[in-house]
Amino acid sequence: MVGYIGIDDTDNLESRGTGHLARAVANRVGEKHHVVGIVRHQLLYDPRVPYTSHNSSASIIFEPGSDLDLQRLFSDVRLWMMEQFQPGSDPGLCICIDPDESLTSFGIKAQQEIVTQDEARALALHHGTLLEGLGGTQDGVIGALAAVGLSAGGNDGRYIQFGTIRDLTGILSINELLLAGLHEVRTIDGKQVTEGYILADKLRPARRESKAILFVEKRQDTWYYPLKLD
Repeated sequence: MVGYIGIDDTDNLESRGTGHLARAVANRVGEKHHVVGIVRHQLLYDPRVPYTSHNSSASIIFEPGSDLDLQRLFSDVRLWMMEQFQPGSDPGLCICIDPDESLTSFGIKAQQEIVTQDEARALALHHGTLLEGLGGTQDGVIGALAAVGLSAGGNDGRYIQFGTIRDLTGILSINELLLAGLHEVRTIDGKQVTEGYILADKLRPARRESKAILFVEKRQDTWYYPLKLD
């Protein structure tokens, strides 16, 4: 059983971004449940879509504890988000356990074309998925639901938190990166890399095959540069 928390449109031009809030929420969720990681998802980048900077949303992946009360968790996360509400933002919150493929299809659609709140709300209602707008226009419900679906699909976005990768700096061996939590290191054409050194500052491994996979570009015989993929 895997749980997903999607949040979107929580910031304004002066505030810190949705990723920062996602990490704060994940810290609180982690008091009772095991947080696997946090993933950034790129949605449709189009002038017709209102967004603060890049129209990205975030998902928090967690493994529920034995005492999971989904409604209580939703209420808690809503409270934590409202405590940090930013004027001018249009936040949305979604929480789902083991979502099905229809939510992933919605997320992919939200990356390719304009979707509406009505579509998001109808899909969530049909599947019993908890979804709510927390202020402003409430447009954040679209990105919040999309984040849950894309994350559950296992092949979208990049991790902004996973294992201890945020603590890494400098040039490190691939083995050190694996010990920090990465599942694999690959070149962009899919070849697995098992030896060498990588610049480890601000690593953002991709979520692929439901794993944290760092894609790299070879710079020298034993030295690789990390890539950031959406």
